Amino acid sequence: MAKSWYAFIRGEDPTNVQNYFRITIKHSCLCGTKICAIYATDNGIHPLEPLSKNIQQYISDALTTTQLQPEFPYNTKKYVYLKD
Repeated sequence: MAKSWYAFIRGEDPTNVQNYFRITIKHSCLCGTKICAIYATDNGIHPLEPLSKNIQQYISDALTTTQLQPEFPYNTKKYVYLKD
């Protein structure tokens, strides 16, 4: 299935797909303490529900480490970006 970038716009639960909205411009996020954007399975305006187990783990790891995810291997595609 195709994937798209989704910005975390509102809410407190970063695993709730209703808190994300598809974006078509490149985000400017990198690292921080809050979720900025995720690269998830496309389902229109919101990502496919539920978020995959991998994305959920990447979100958890990102919030714990304050680093984009997956962190390793270094050159791998990143699925979760953060902001301050």
